[in-house]
Parts: sequence; C-alpha cells; structure tokens
Amino acid sequence: MPANILNEHGTVTLSDDLIAIIAGTAAVENYGIVAMNSKSATDAILQLVGSENMKRGVDITVLSDGVTVDIDLHVTVMYGVSLPAVAQNAVSNVKYRVEELTGLHVRNVNIFVESIRV
Repeated sequence: MPANILNEHGTVTLSDDLIAIIAGTAAVENYGIVAMNSKSATDAILQLVGSENMKRGVDITVLSDGVTVDIDLHVTVMYGVSLPAVAQNAVSNVKYRVEELTGLHVRNVNIFVESIRV
C-alpha cells in the first residue's frame, strides 16, 4: 500500500519501492553493514547476475493511517564489529533519512542480521 501525504496542493503518493530505495541506501552507508540480503527468489537471482538493487532486503509496511511506516532490513554485517552499535547506527540513519526525504513518520526500523562476512 503506498503512503499518502496530504498538503495544501493536493495528495502526494509515495510508492513502497521509493521508500525501500531510500532505506536501503541509508542502511548500506553505515560502517559494518556490507550488503543487503535477498528477501525473495527473484532478488537472489538478480544478485547472482550482478544487478545492483538498493531495495533488496528491505520490507516496507505502511500502516492504515497512510503516513506511518515500519521498515525491516535484512543485512550482512562485517565480522568483528559490535552488532548492537551497527544496528543502532543503522536504525538512526534509516529513520532520519526516510523521515527527512519523504515526510513520513517511521515507527519501527527492524534489523535482521542474516549473515556475517569475514
């Protein structure tokens, strides 16, 4: 379900893909996160072929009010980093970027560490 922002000029509709690209880009900017993981078979095939997809590993849930979102990130982290510190930085950065660029309210950012890369 796309997010809708109502203002004095009308309604702005933001697709889930747009929000996912912003969140994925913000997540990989953080030290310690080396990749986003596939969440579907299609993403896994595209990853093998080498296609870069910034929304890979990002699930967006728009709540019923249309302006609040929950974000799930499936990531690969670097070996030897503090997982709580990396997760806390990623949550802060993703929440800030999505709220700043879209005007939506981010309720939750959930980090799922799928693997560790040495």
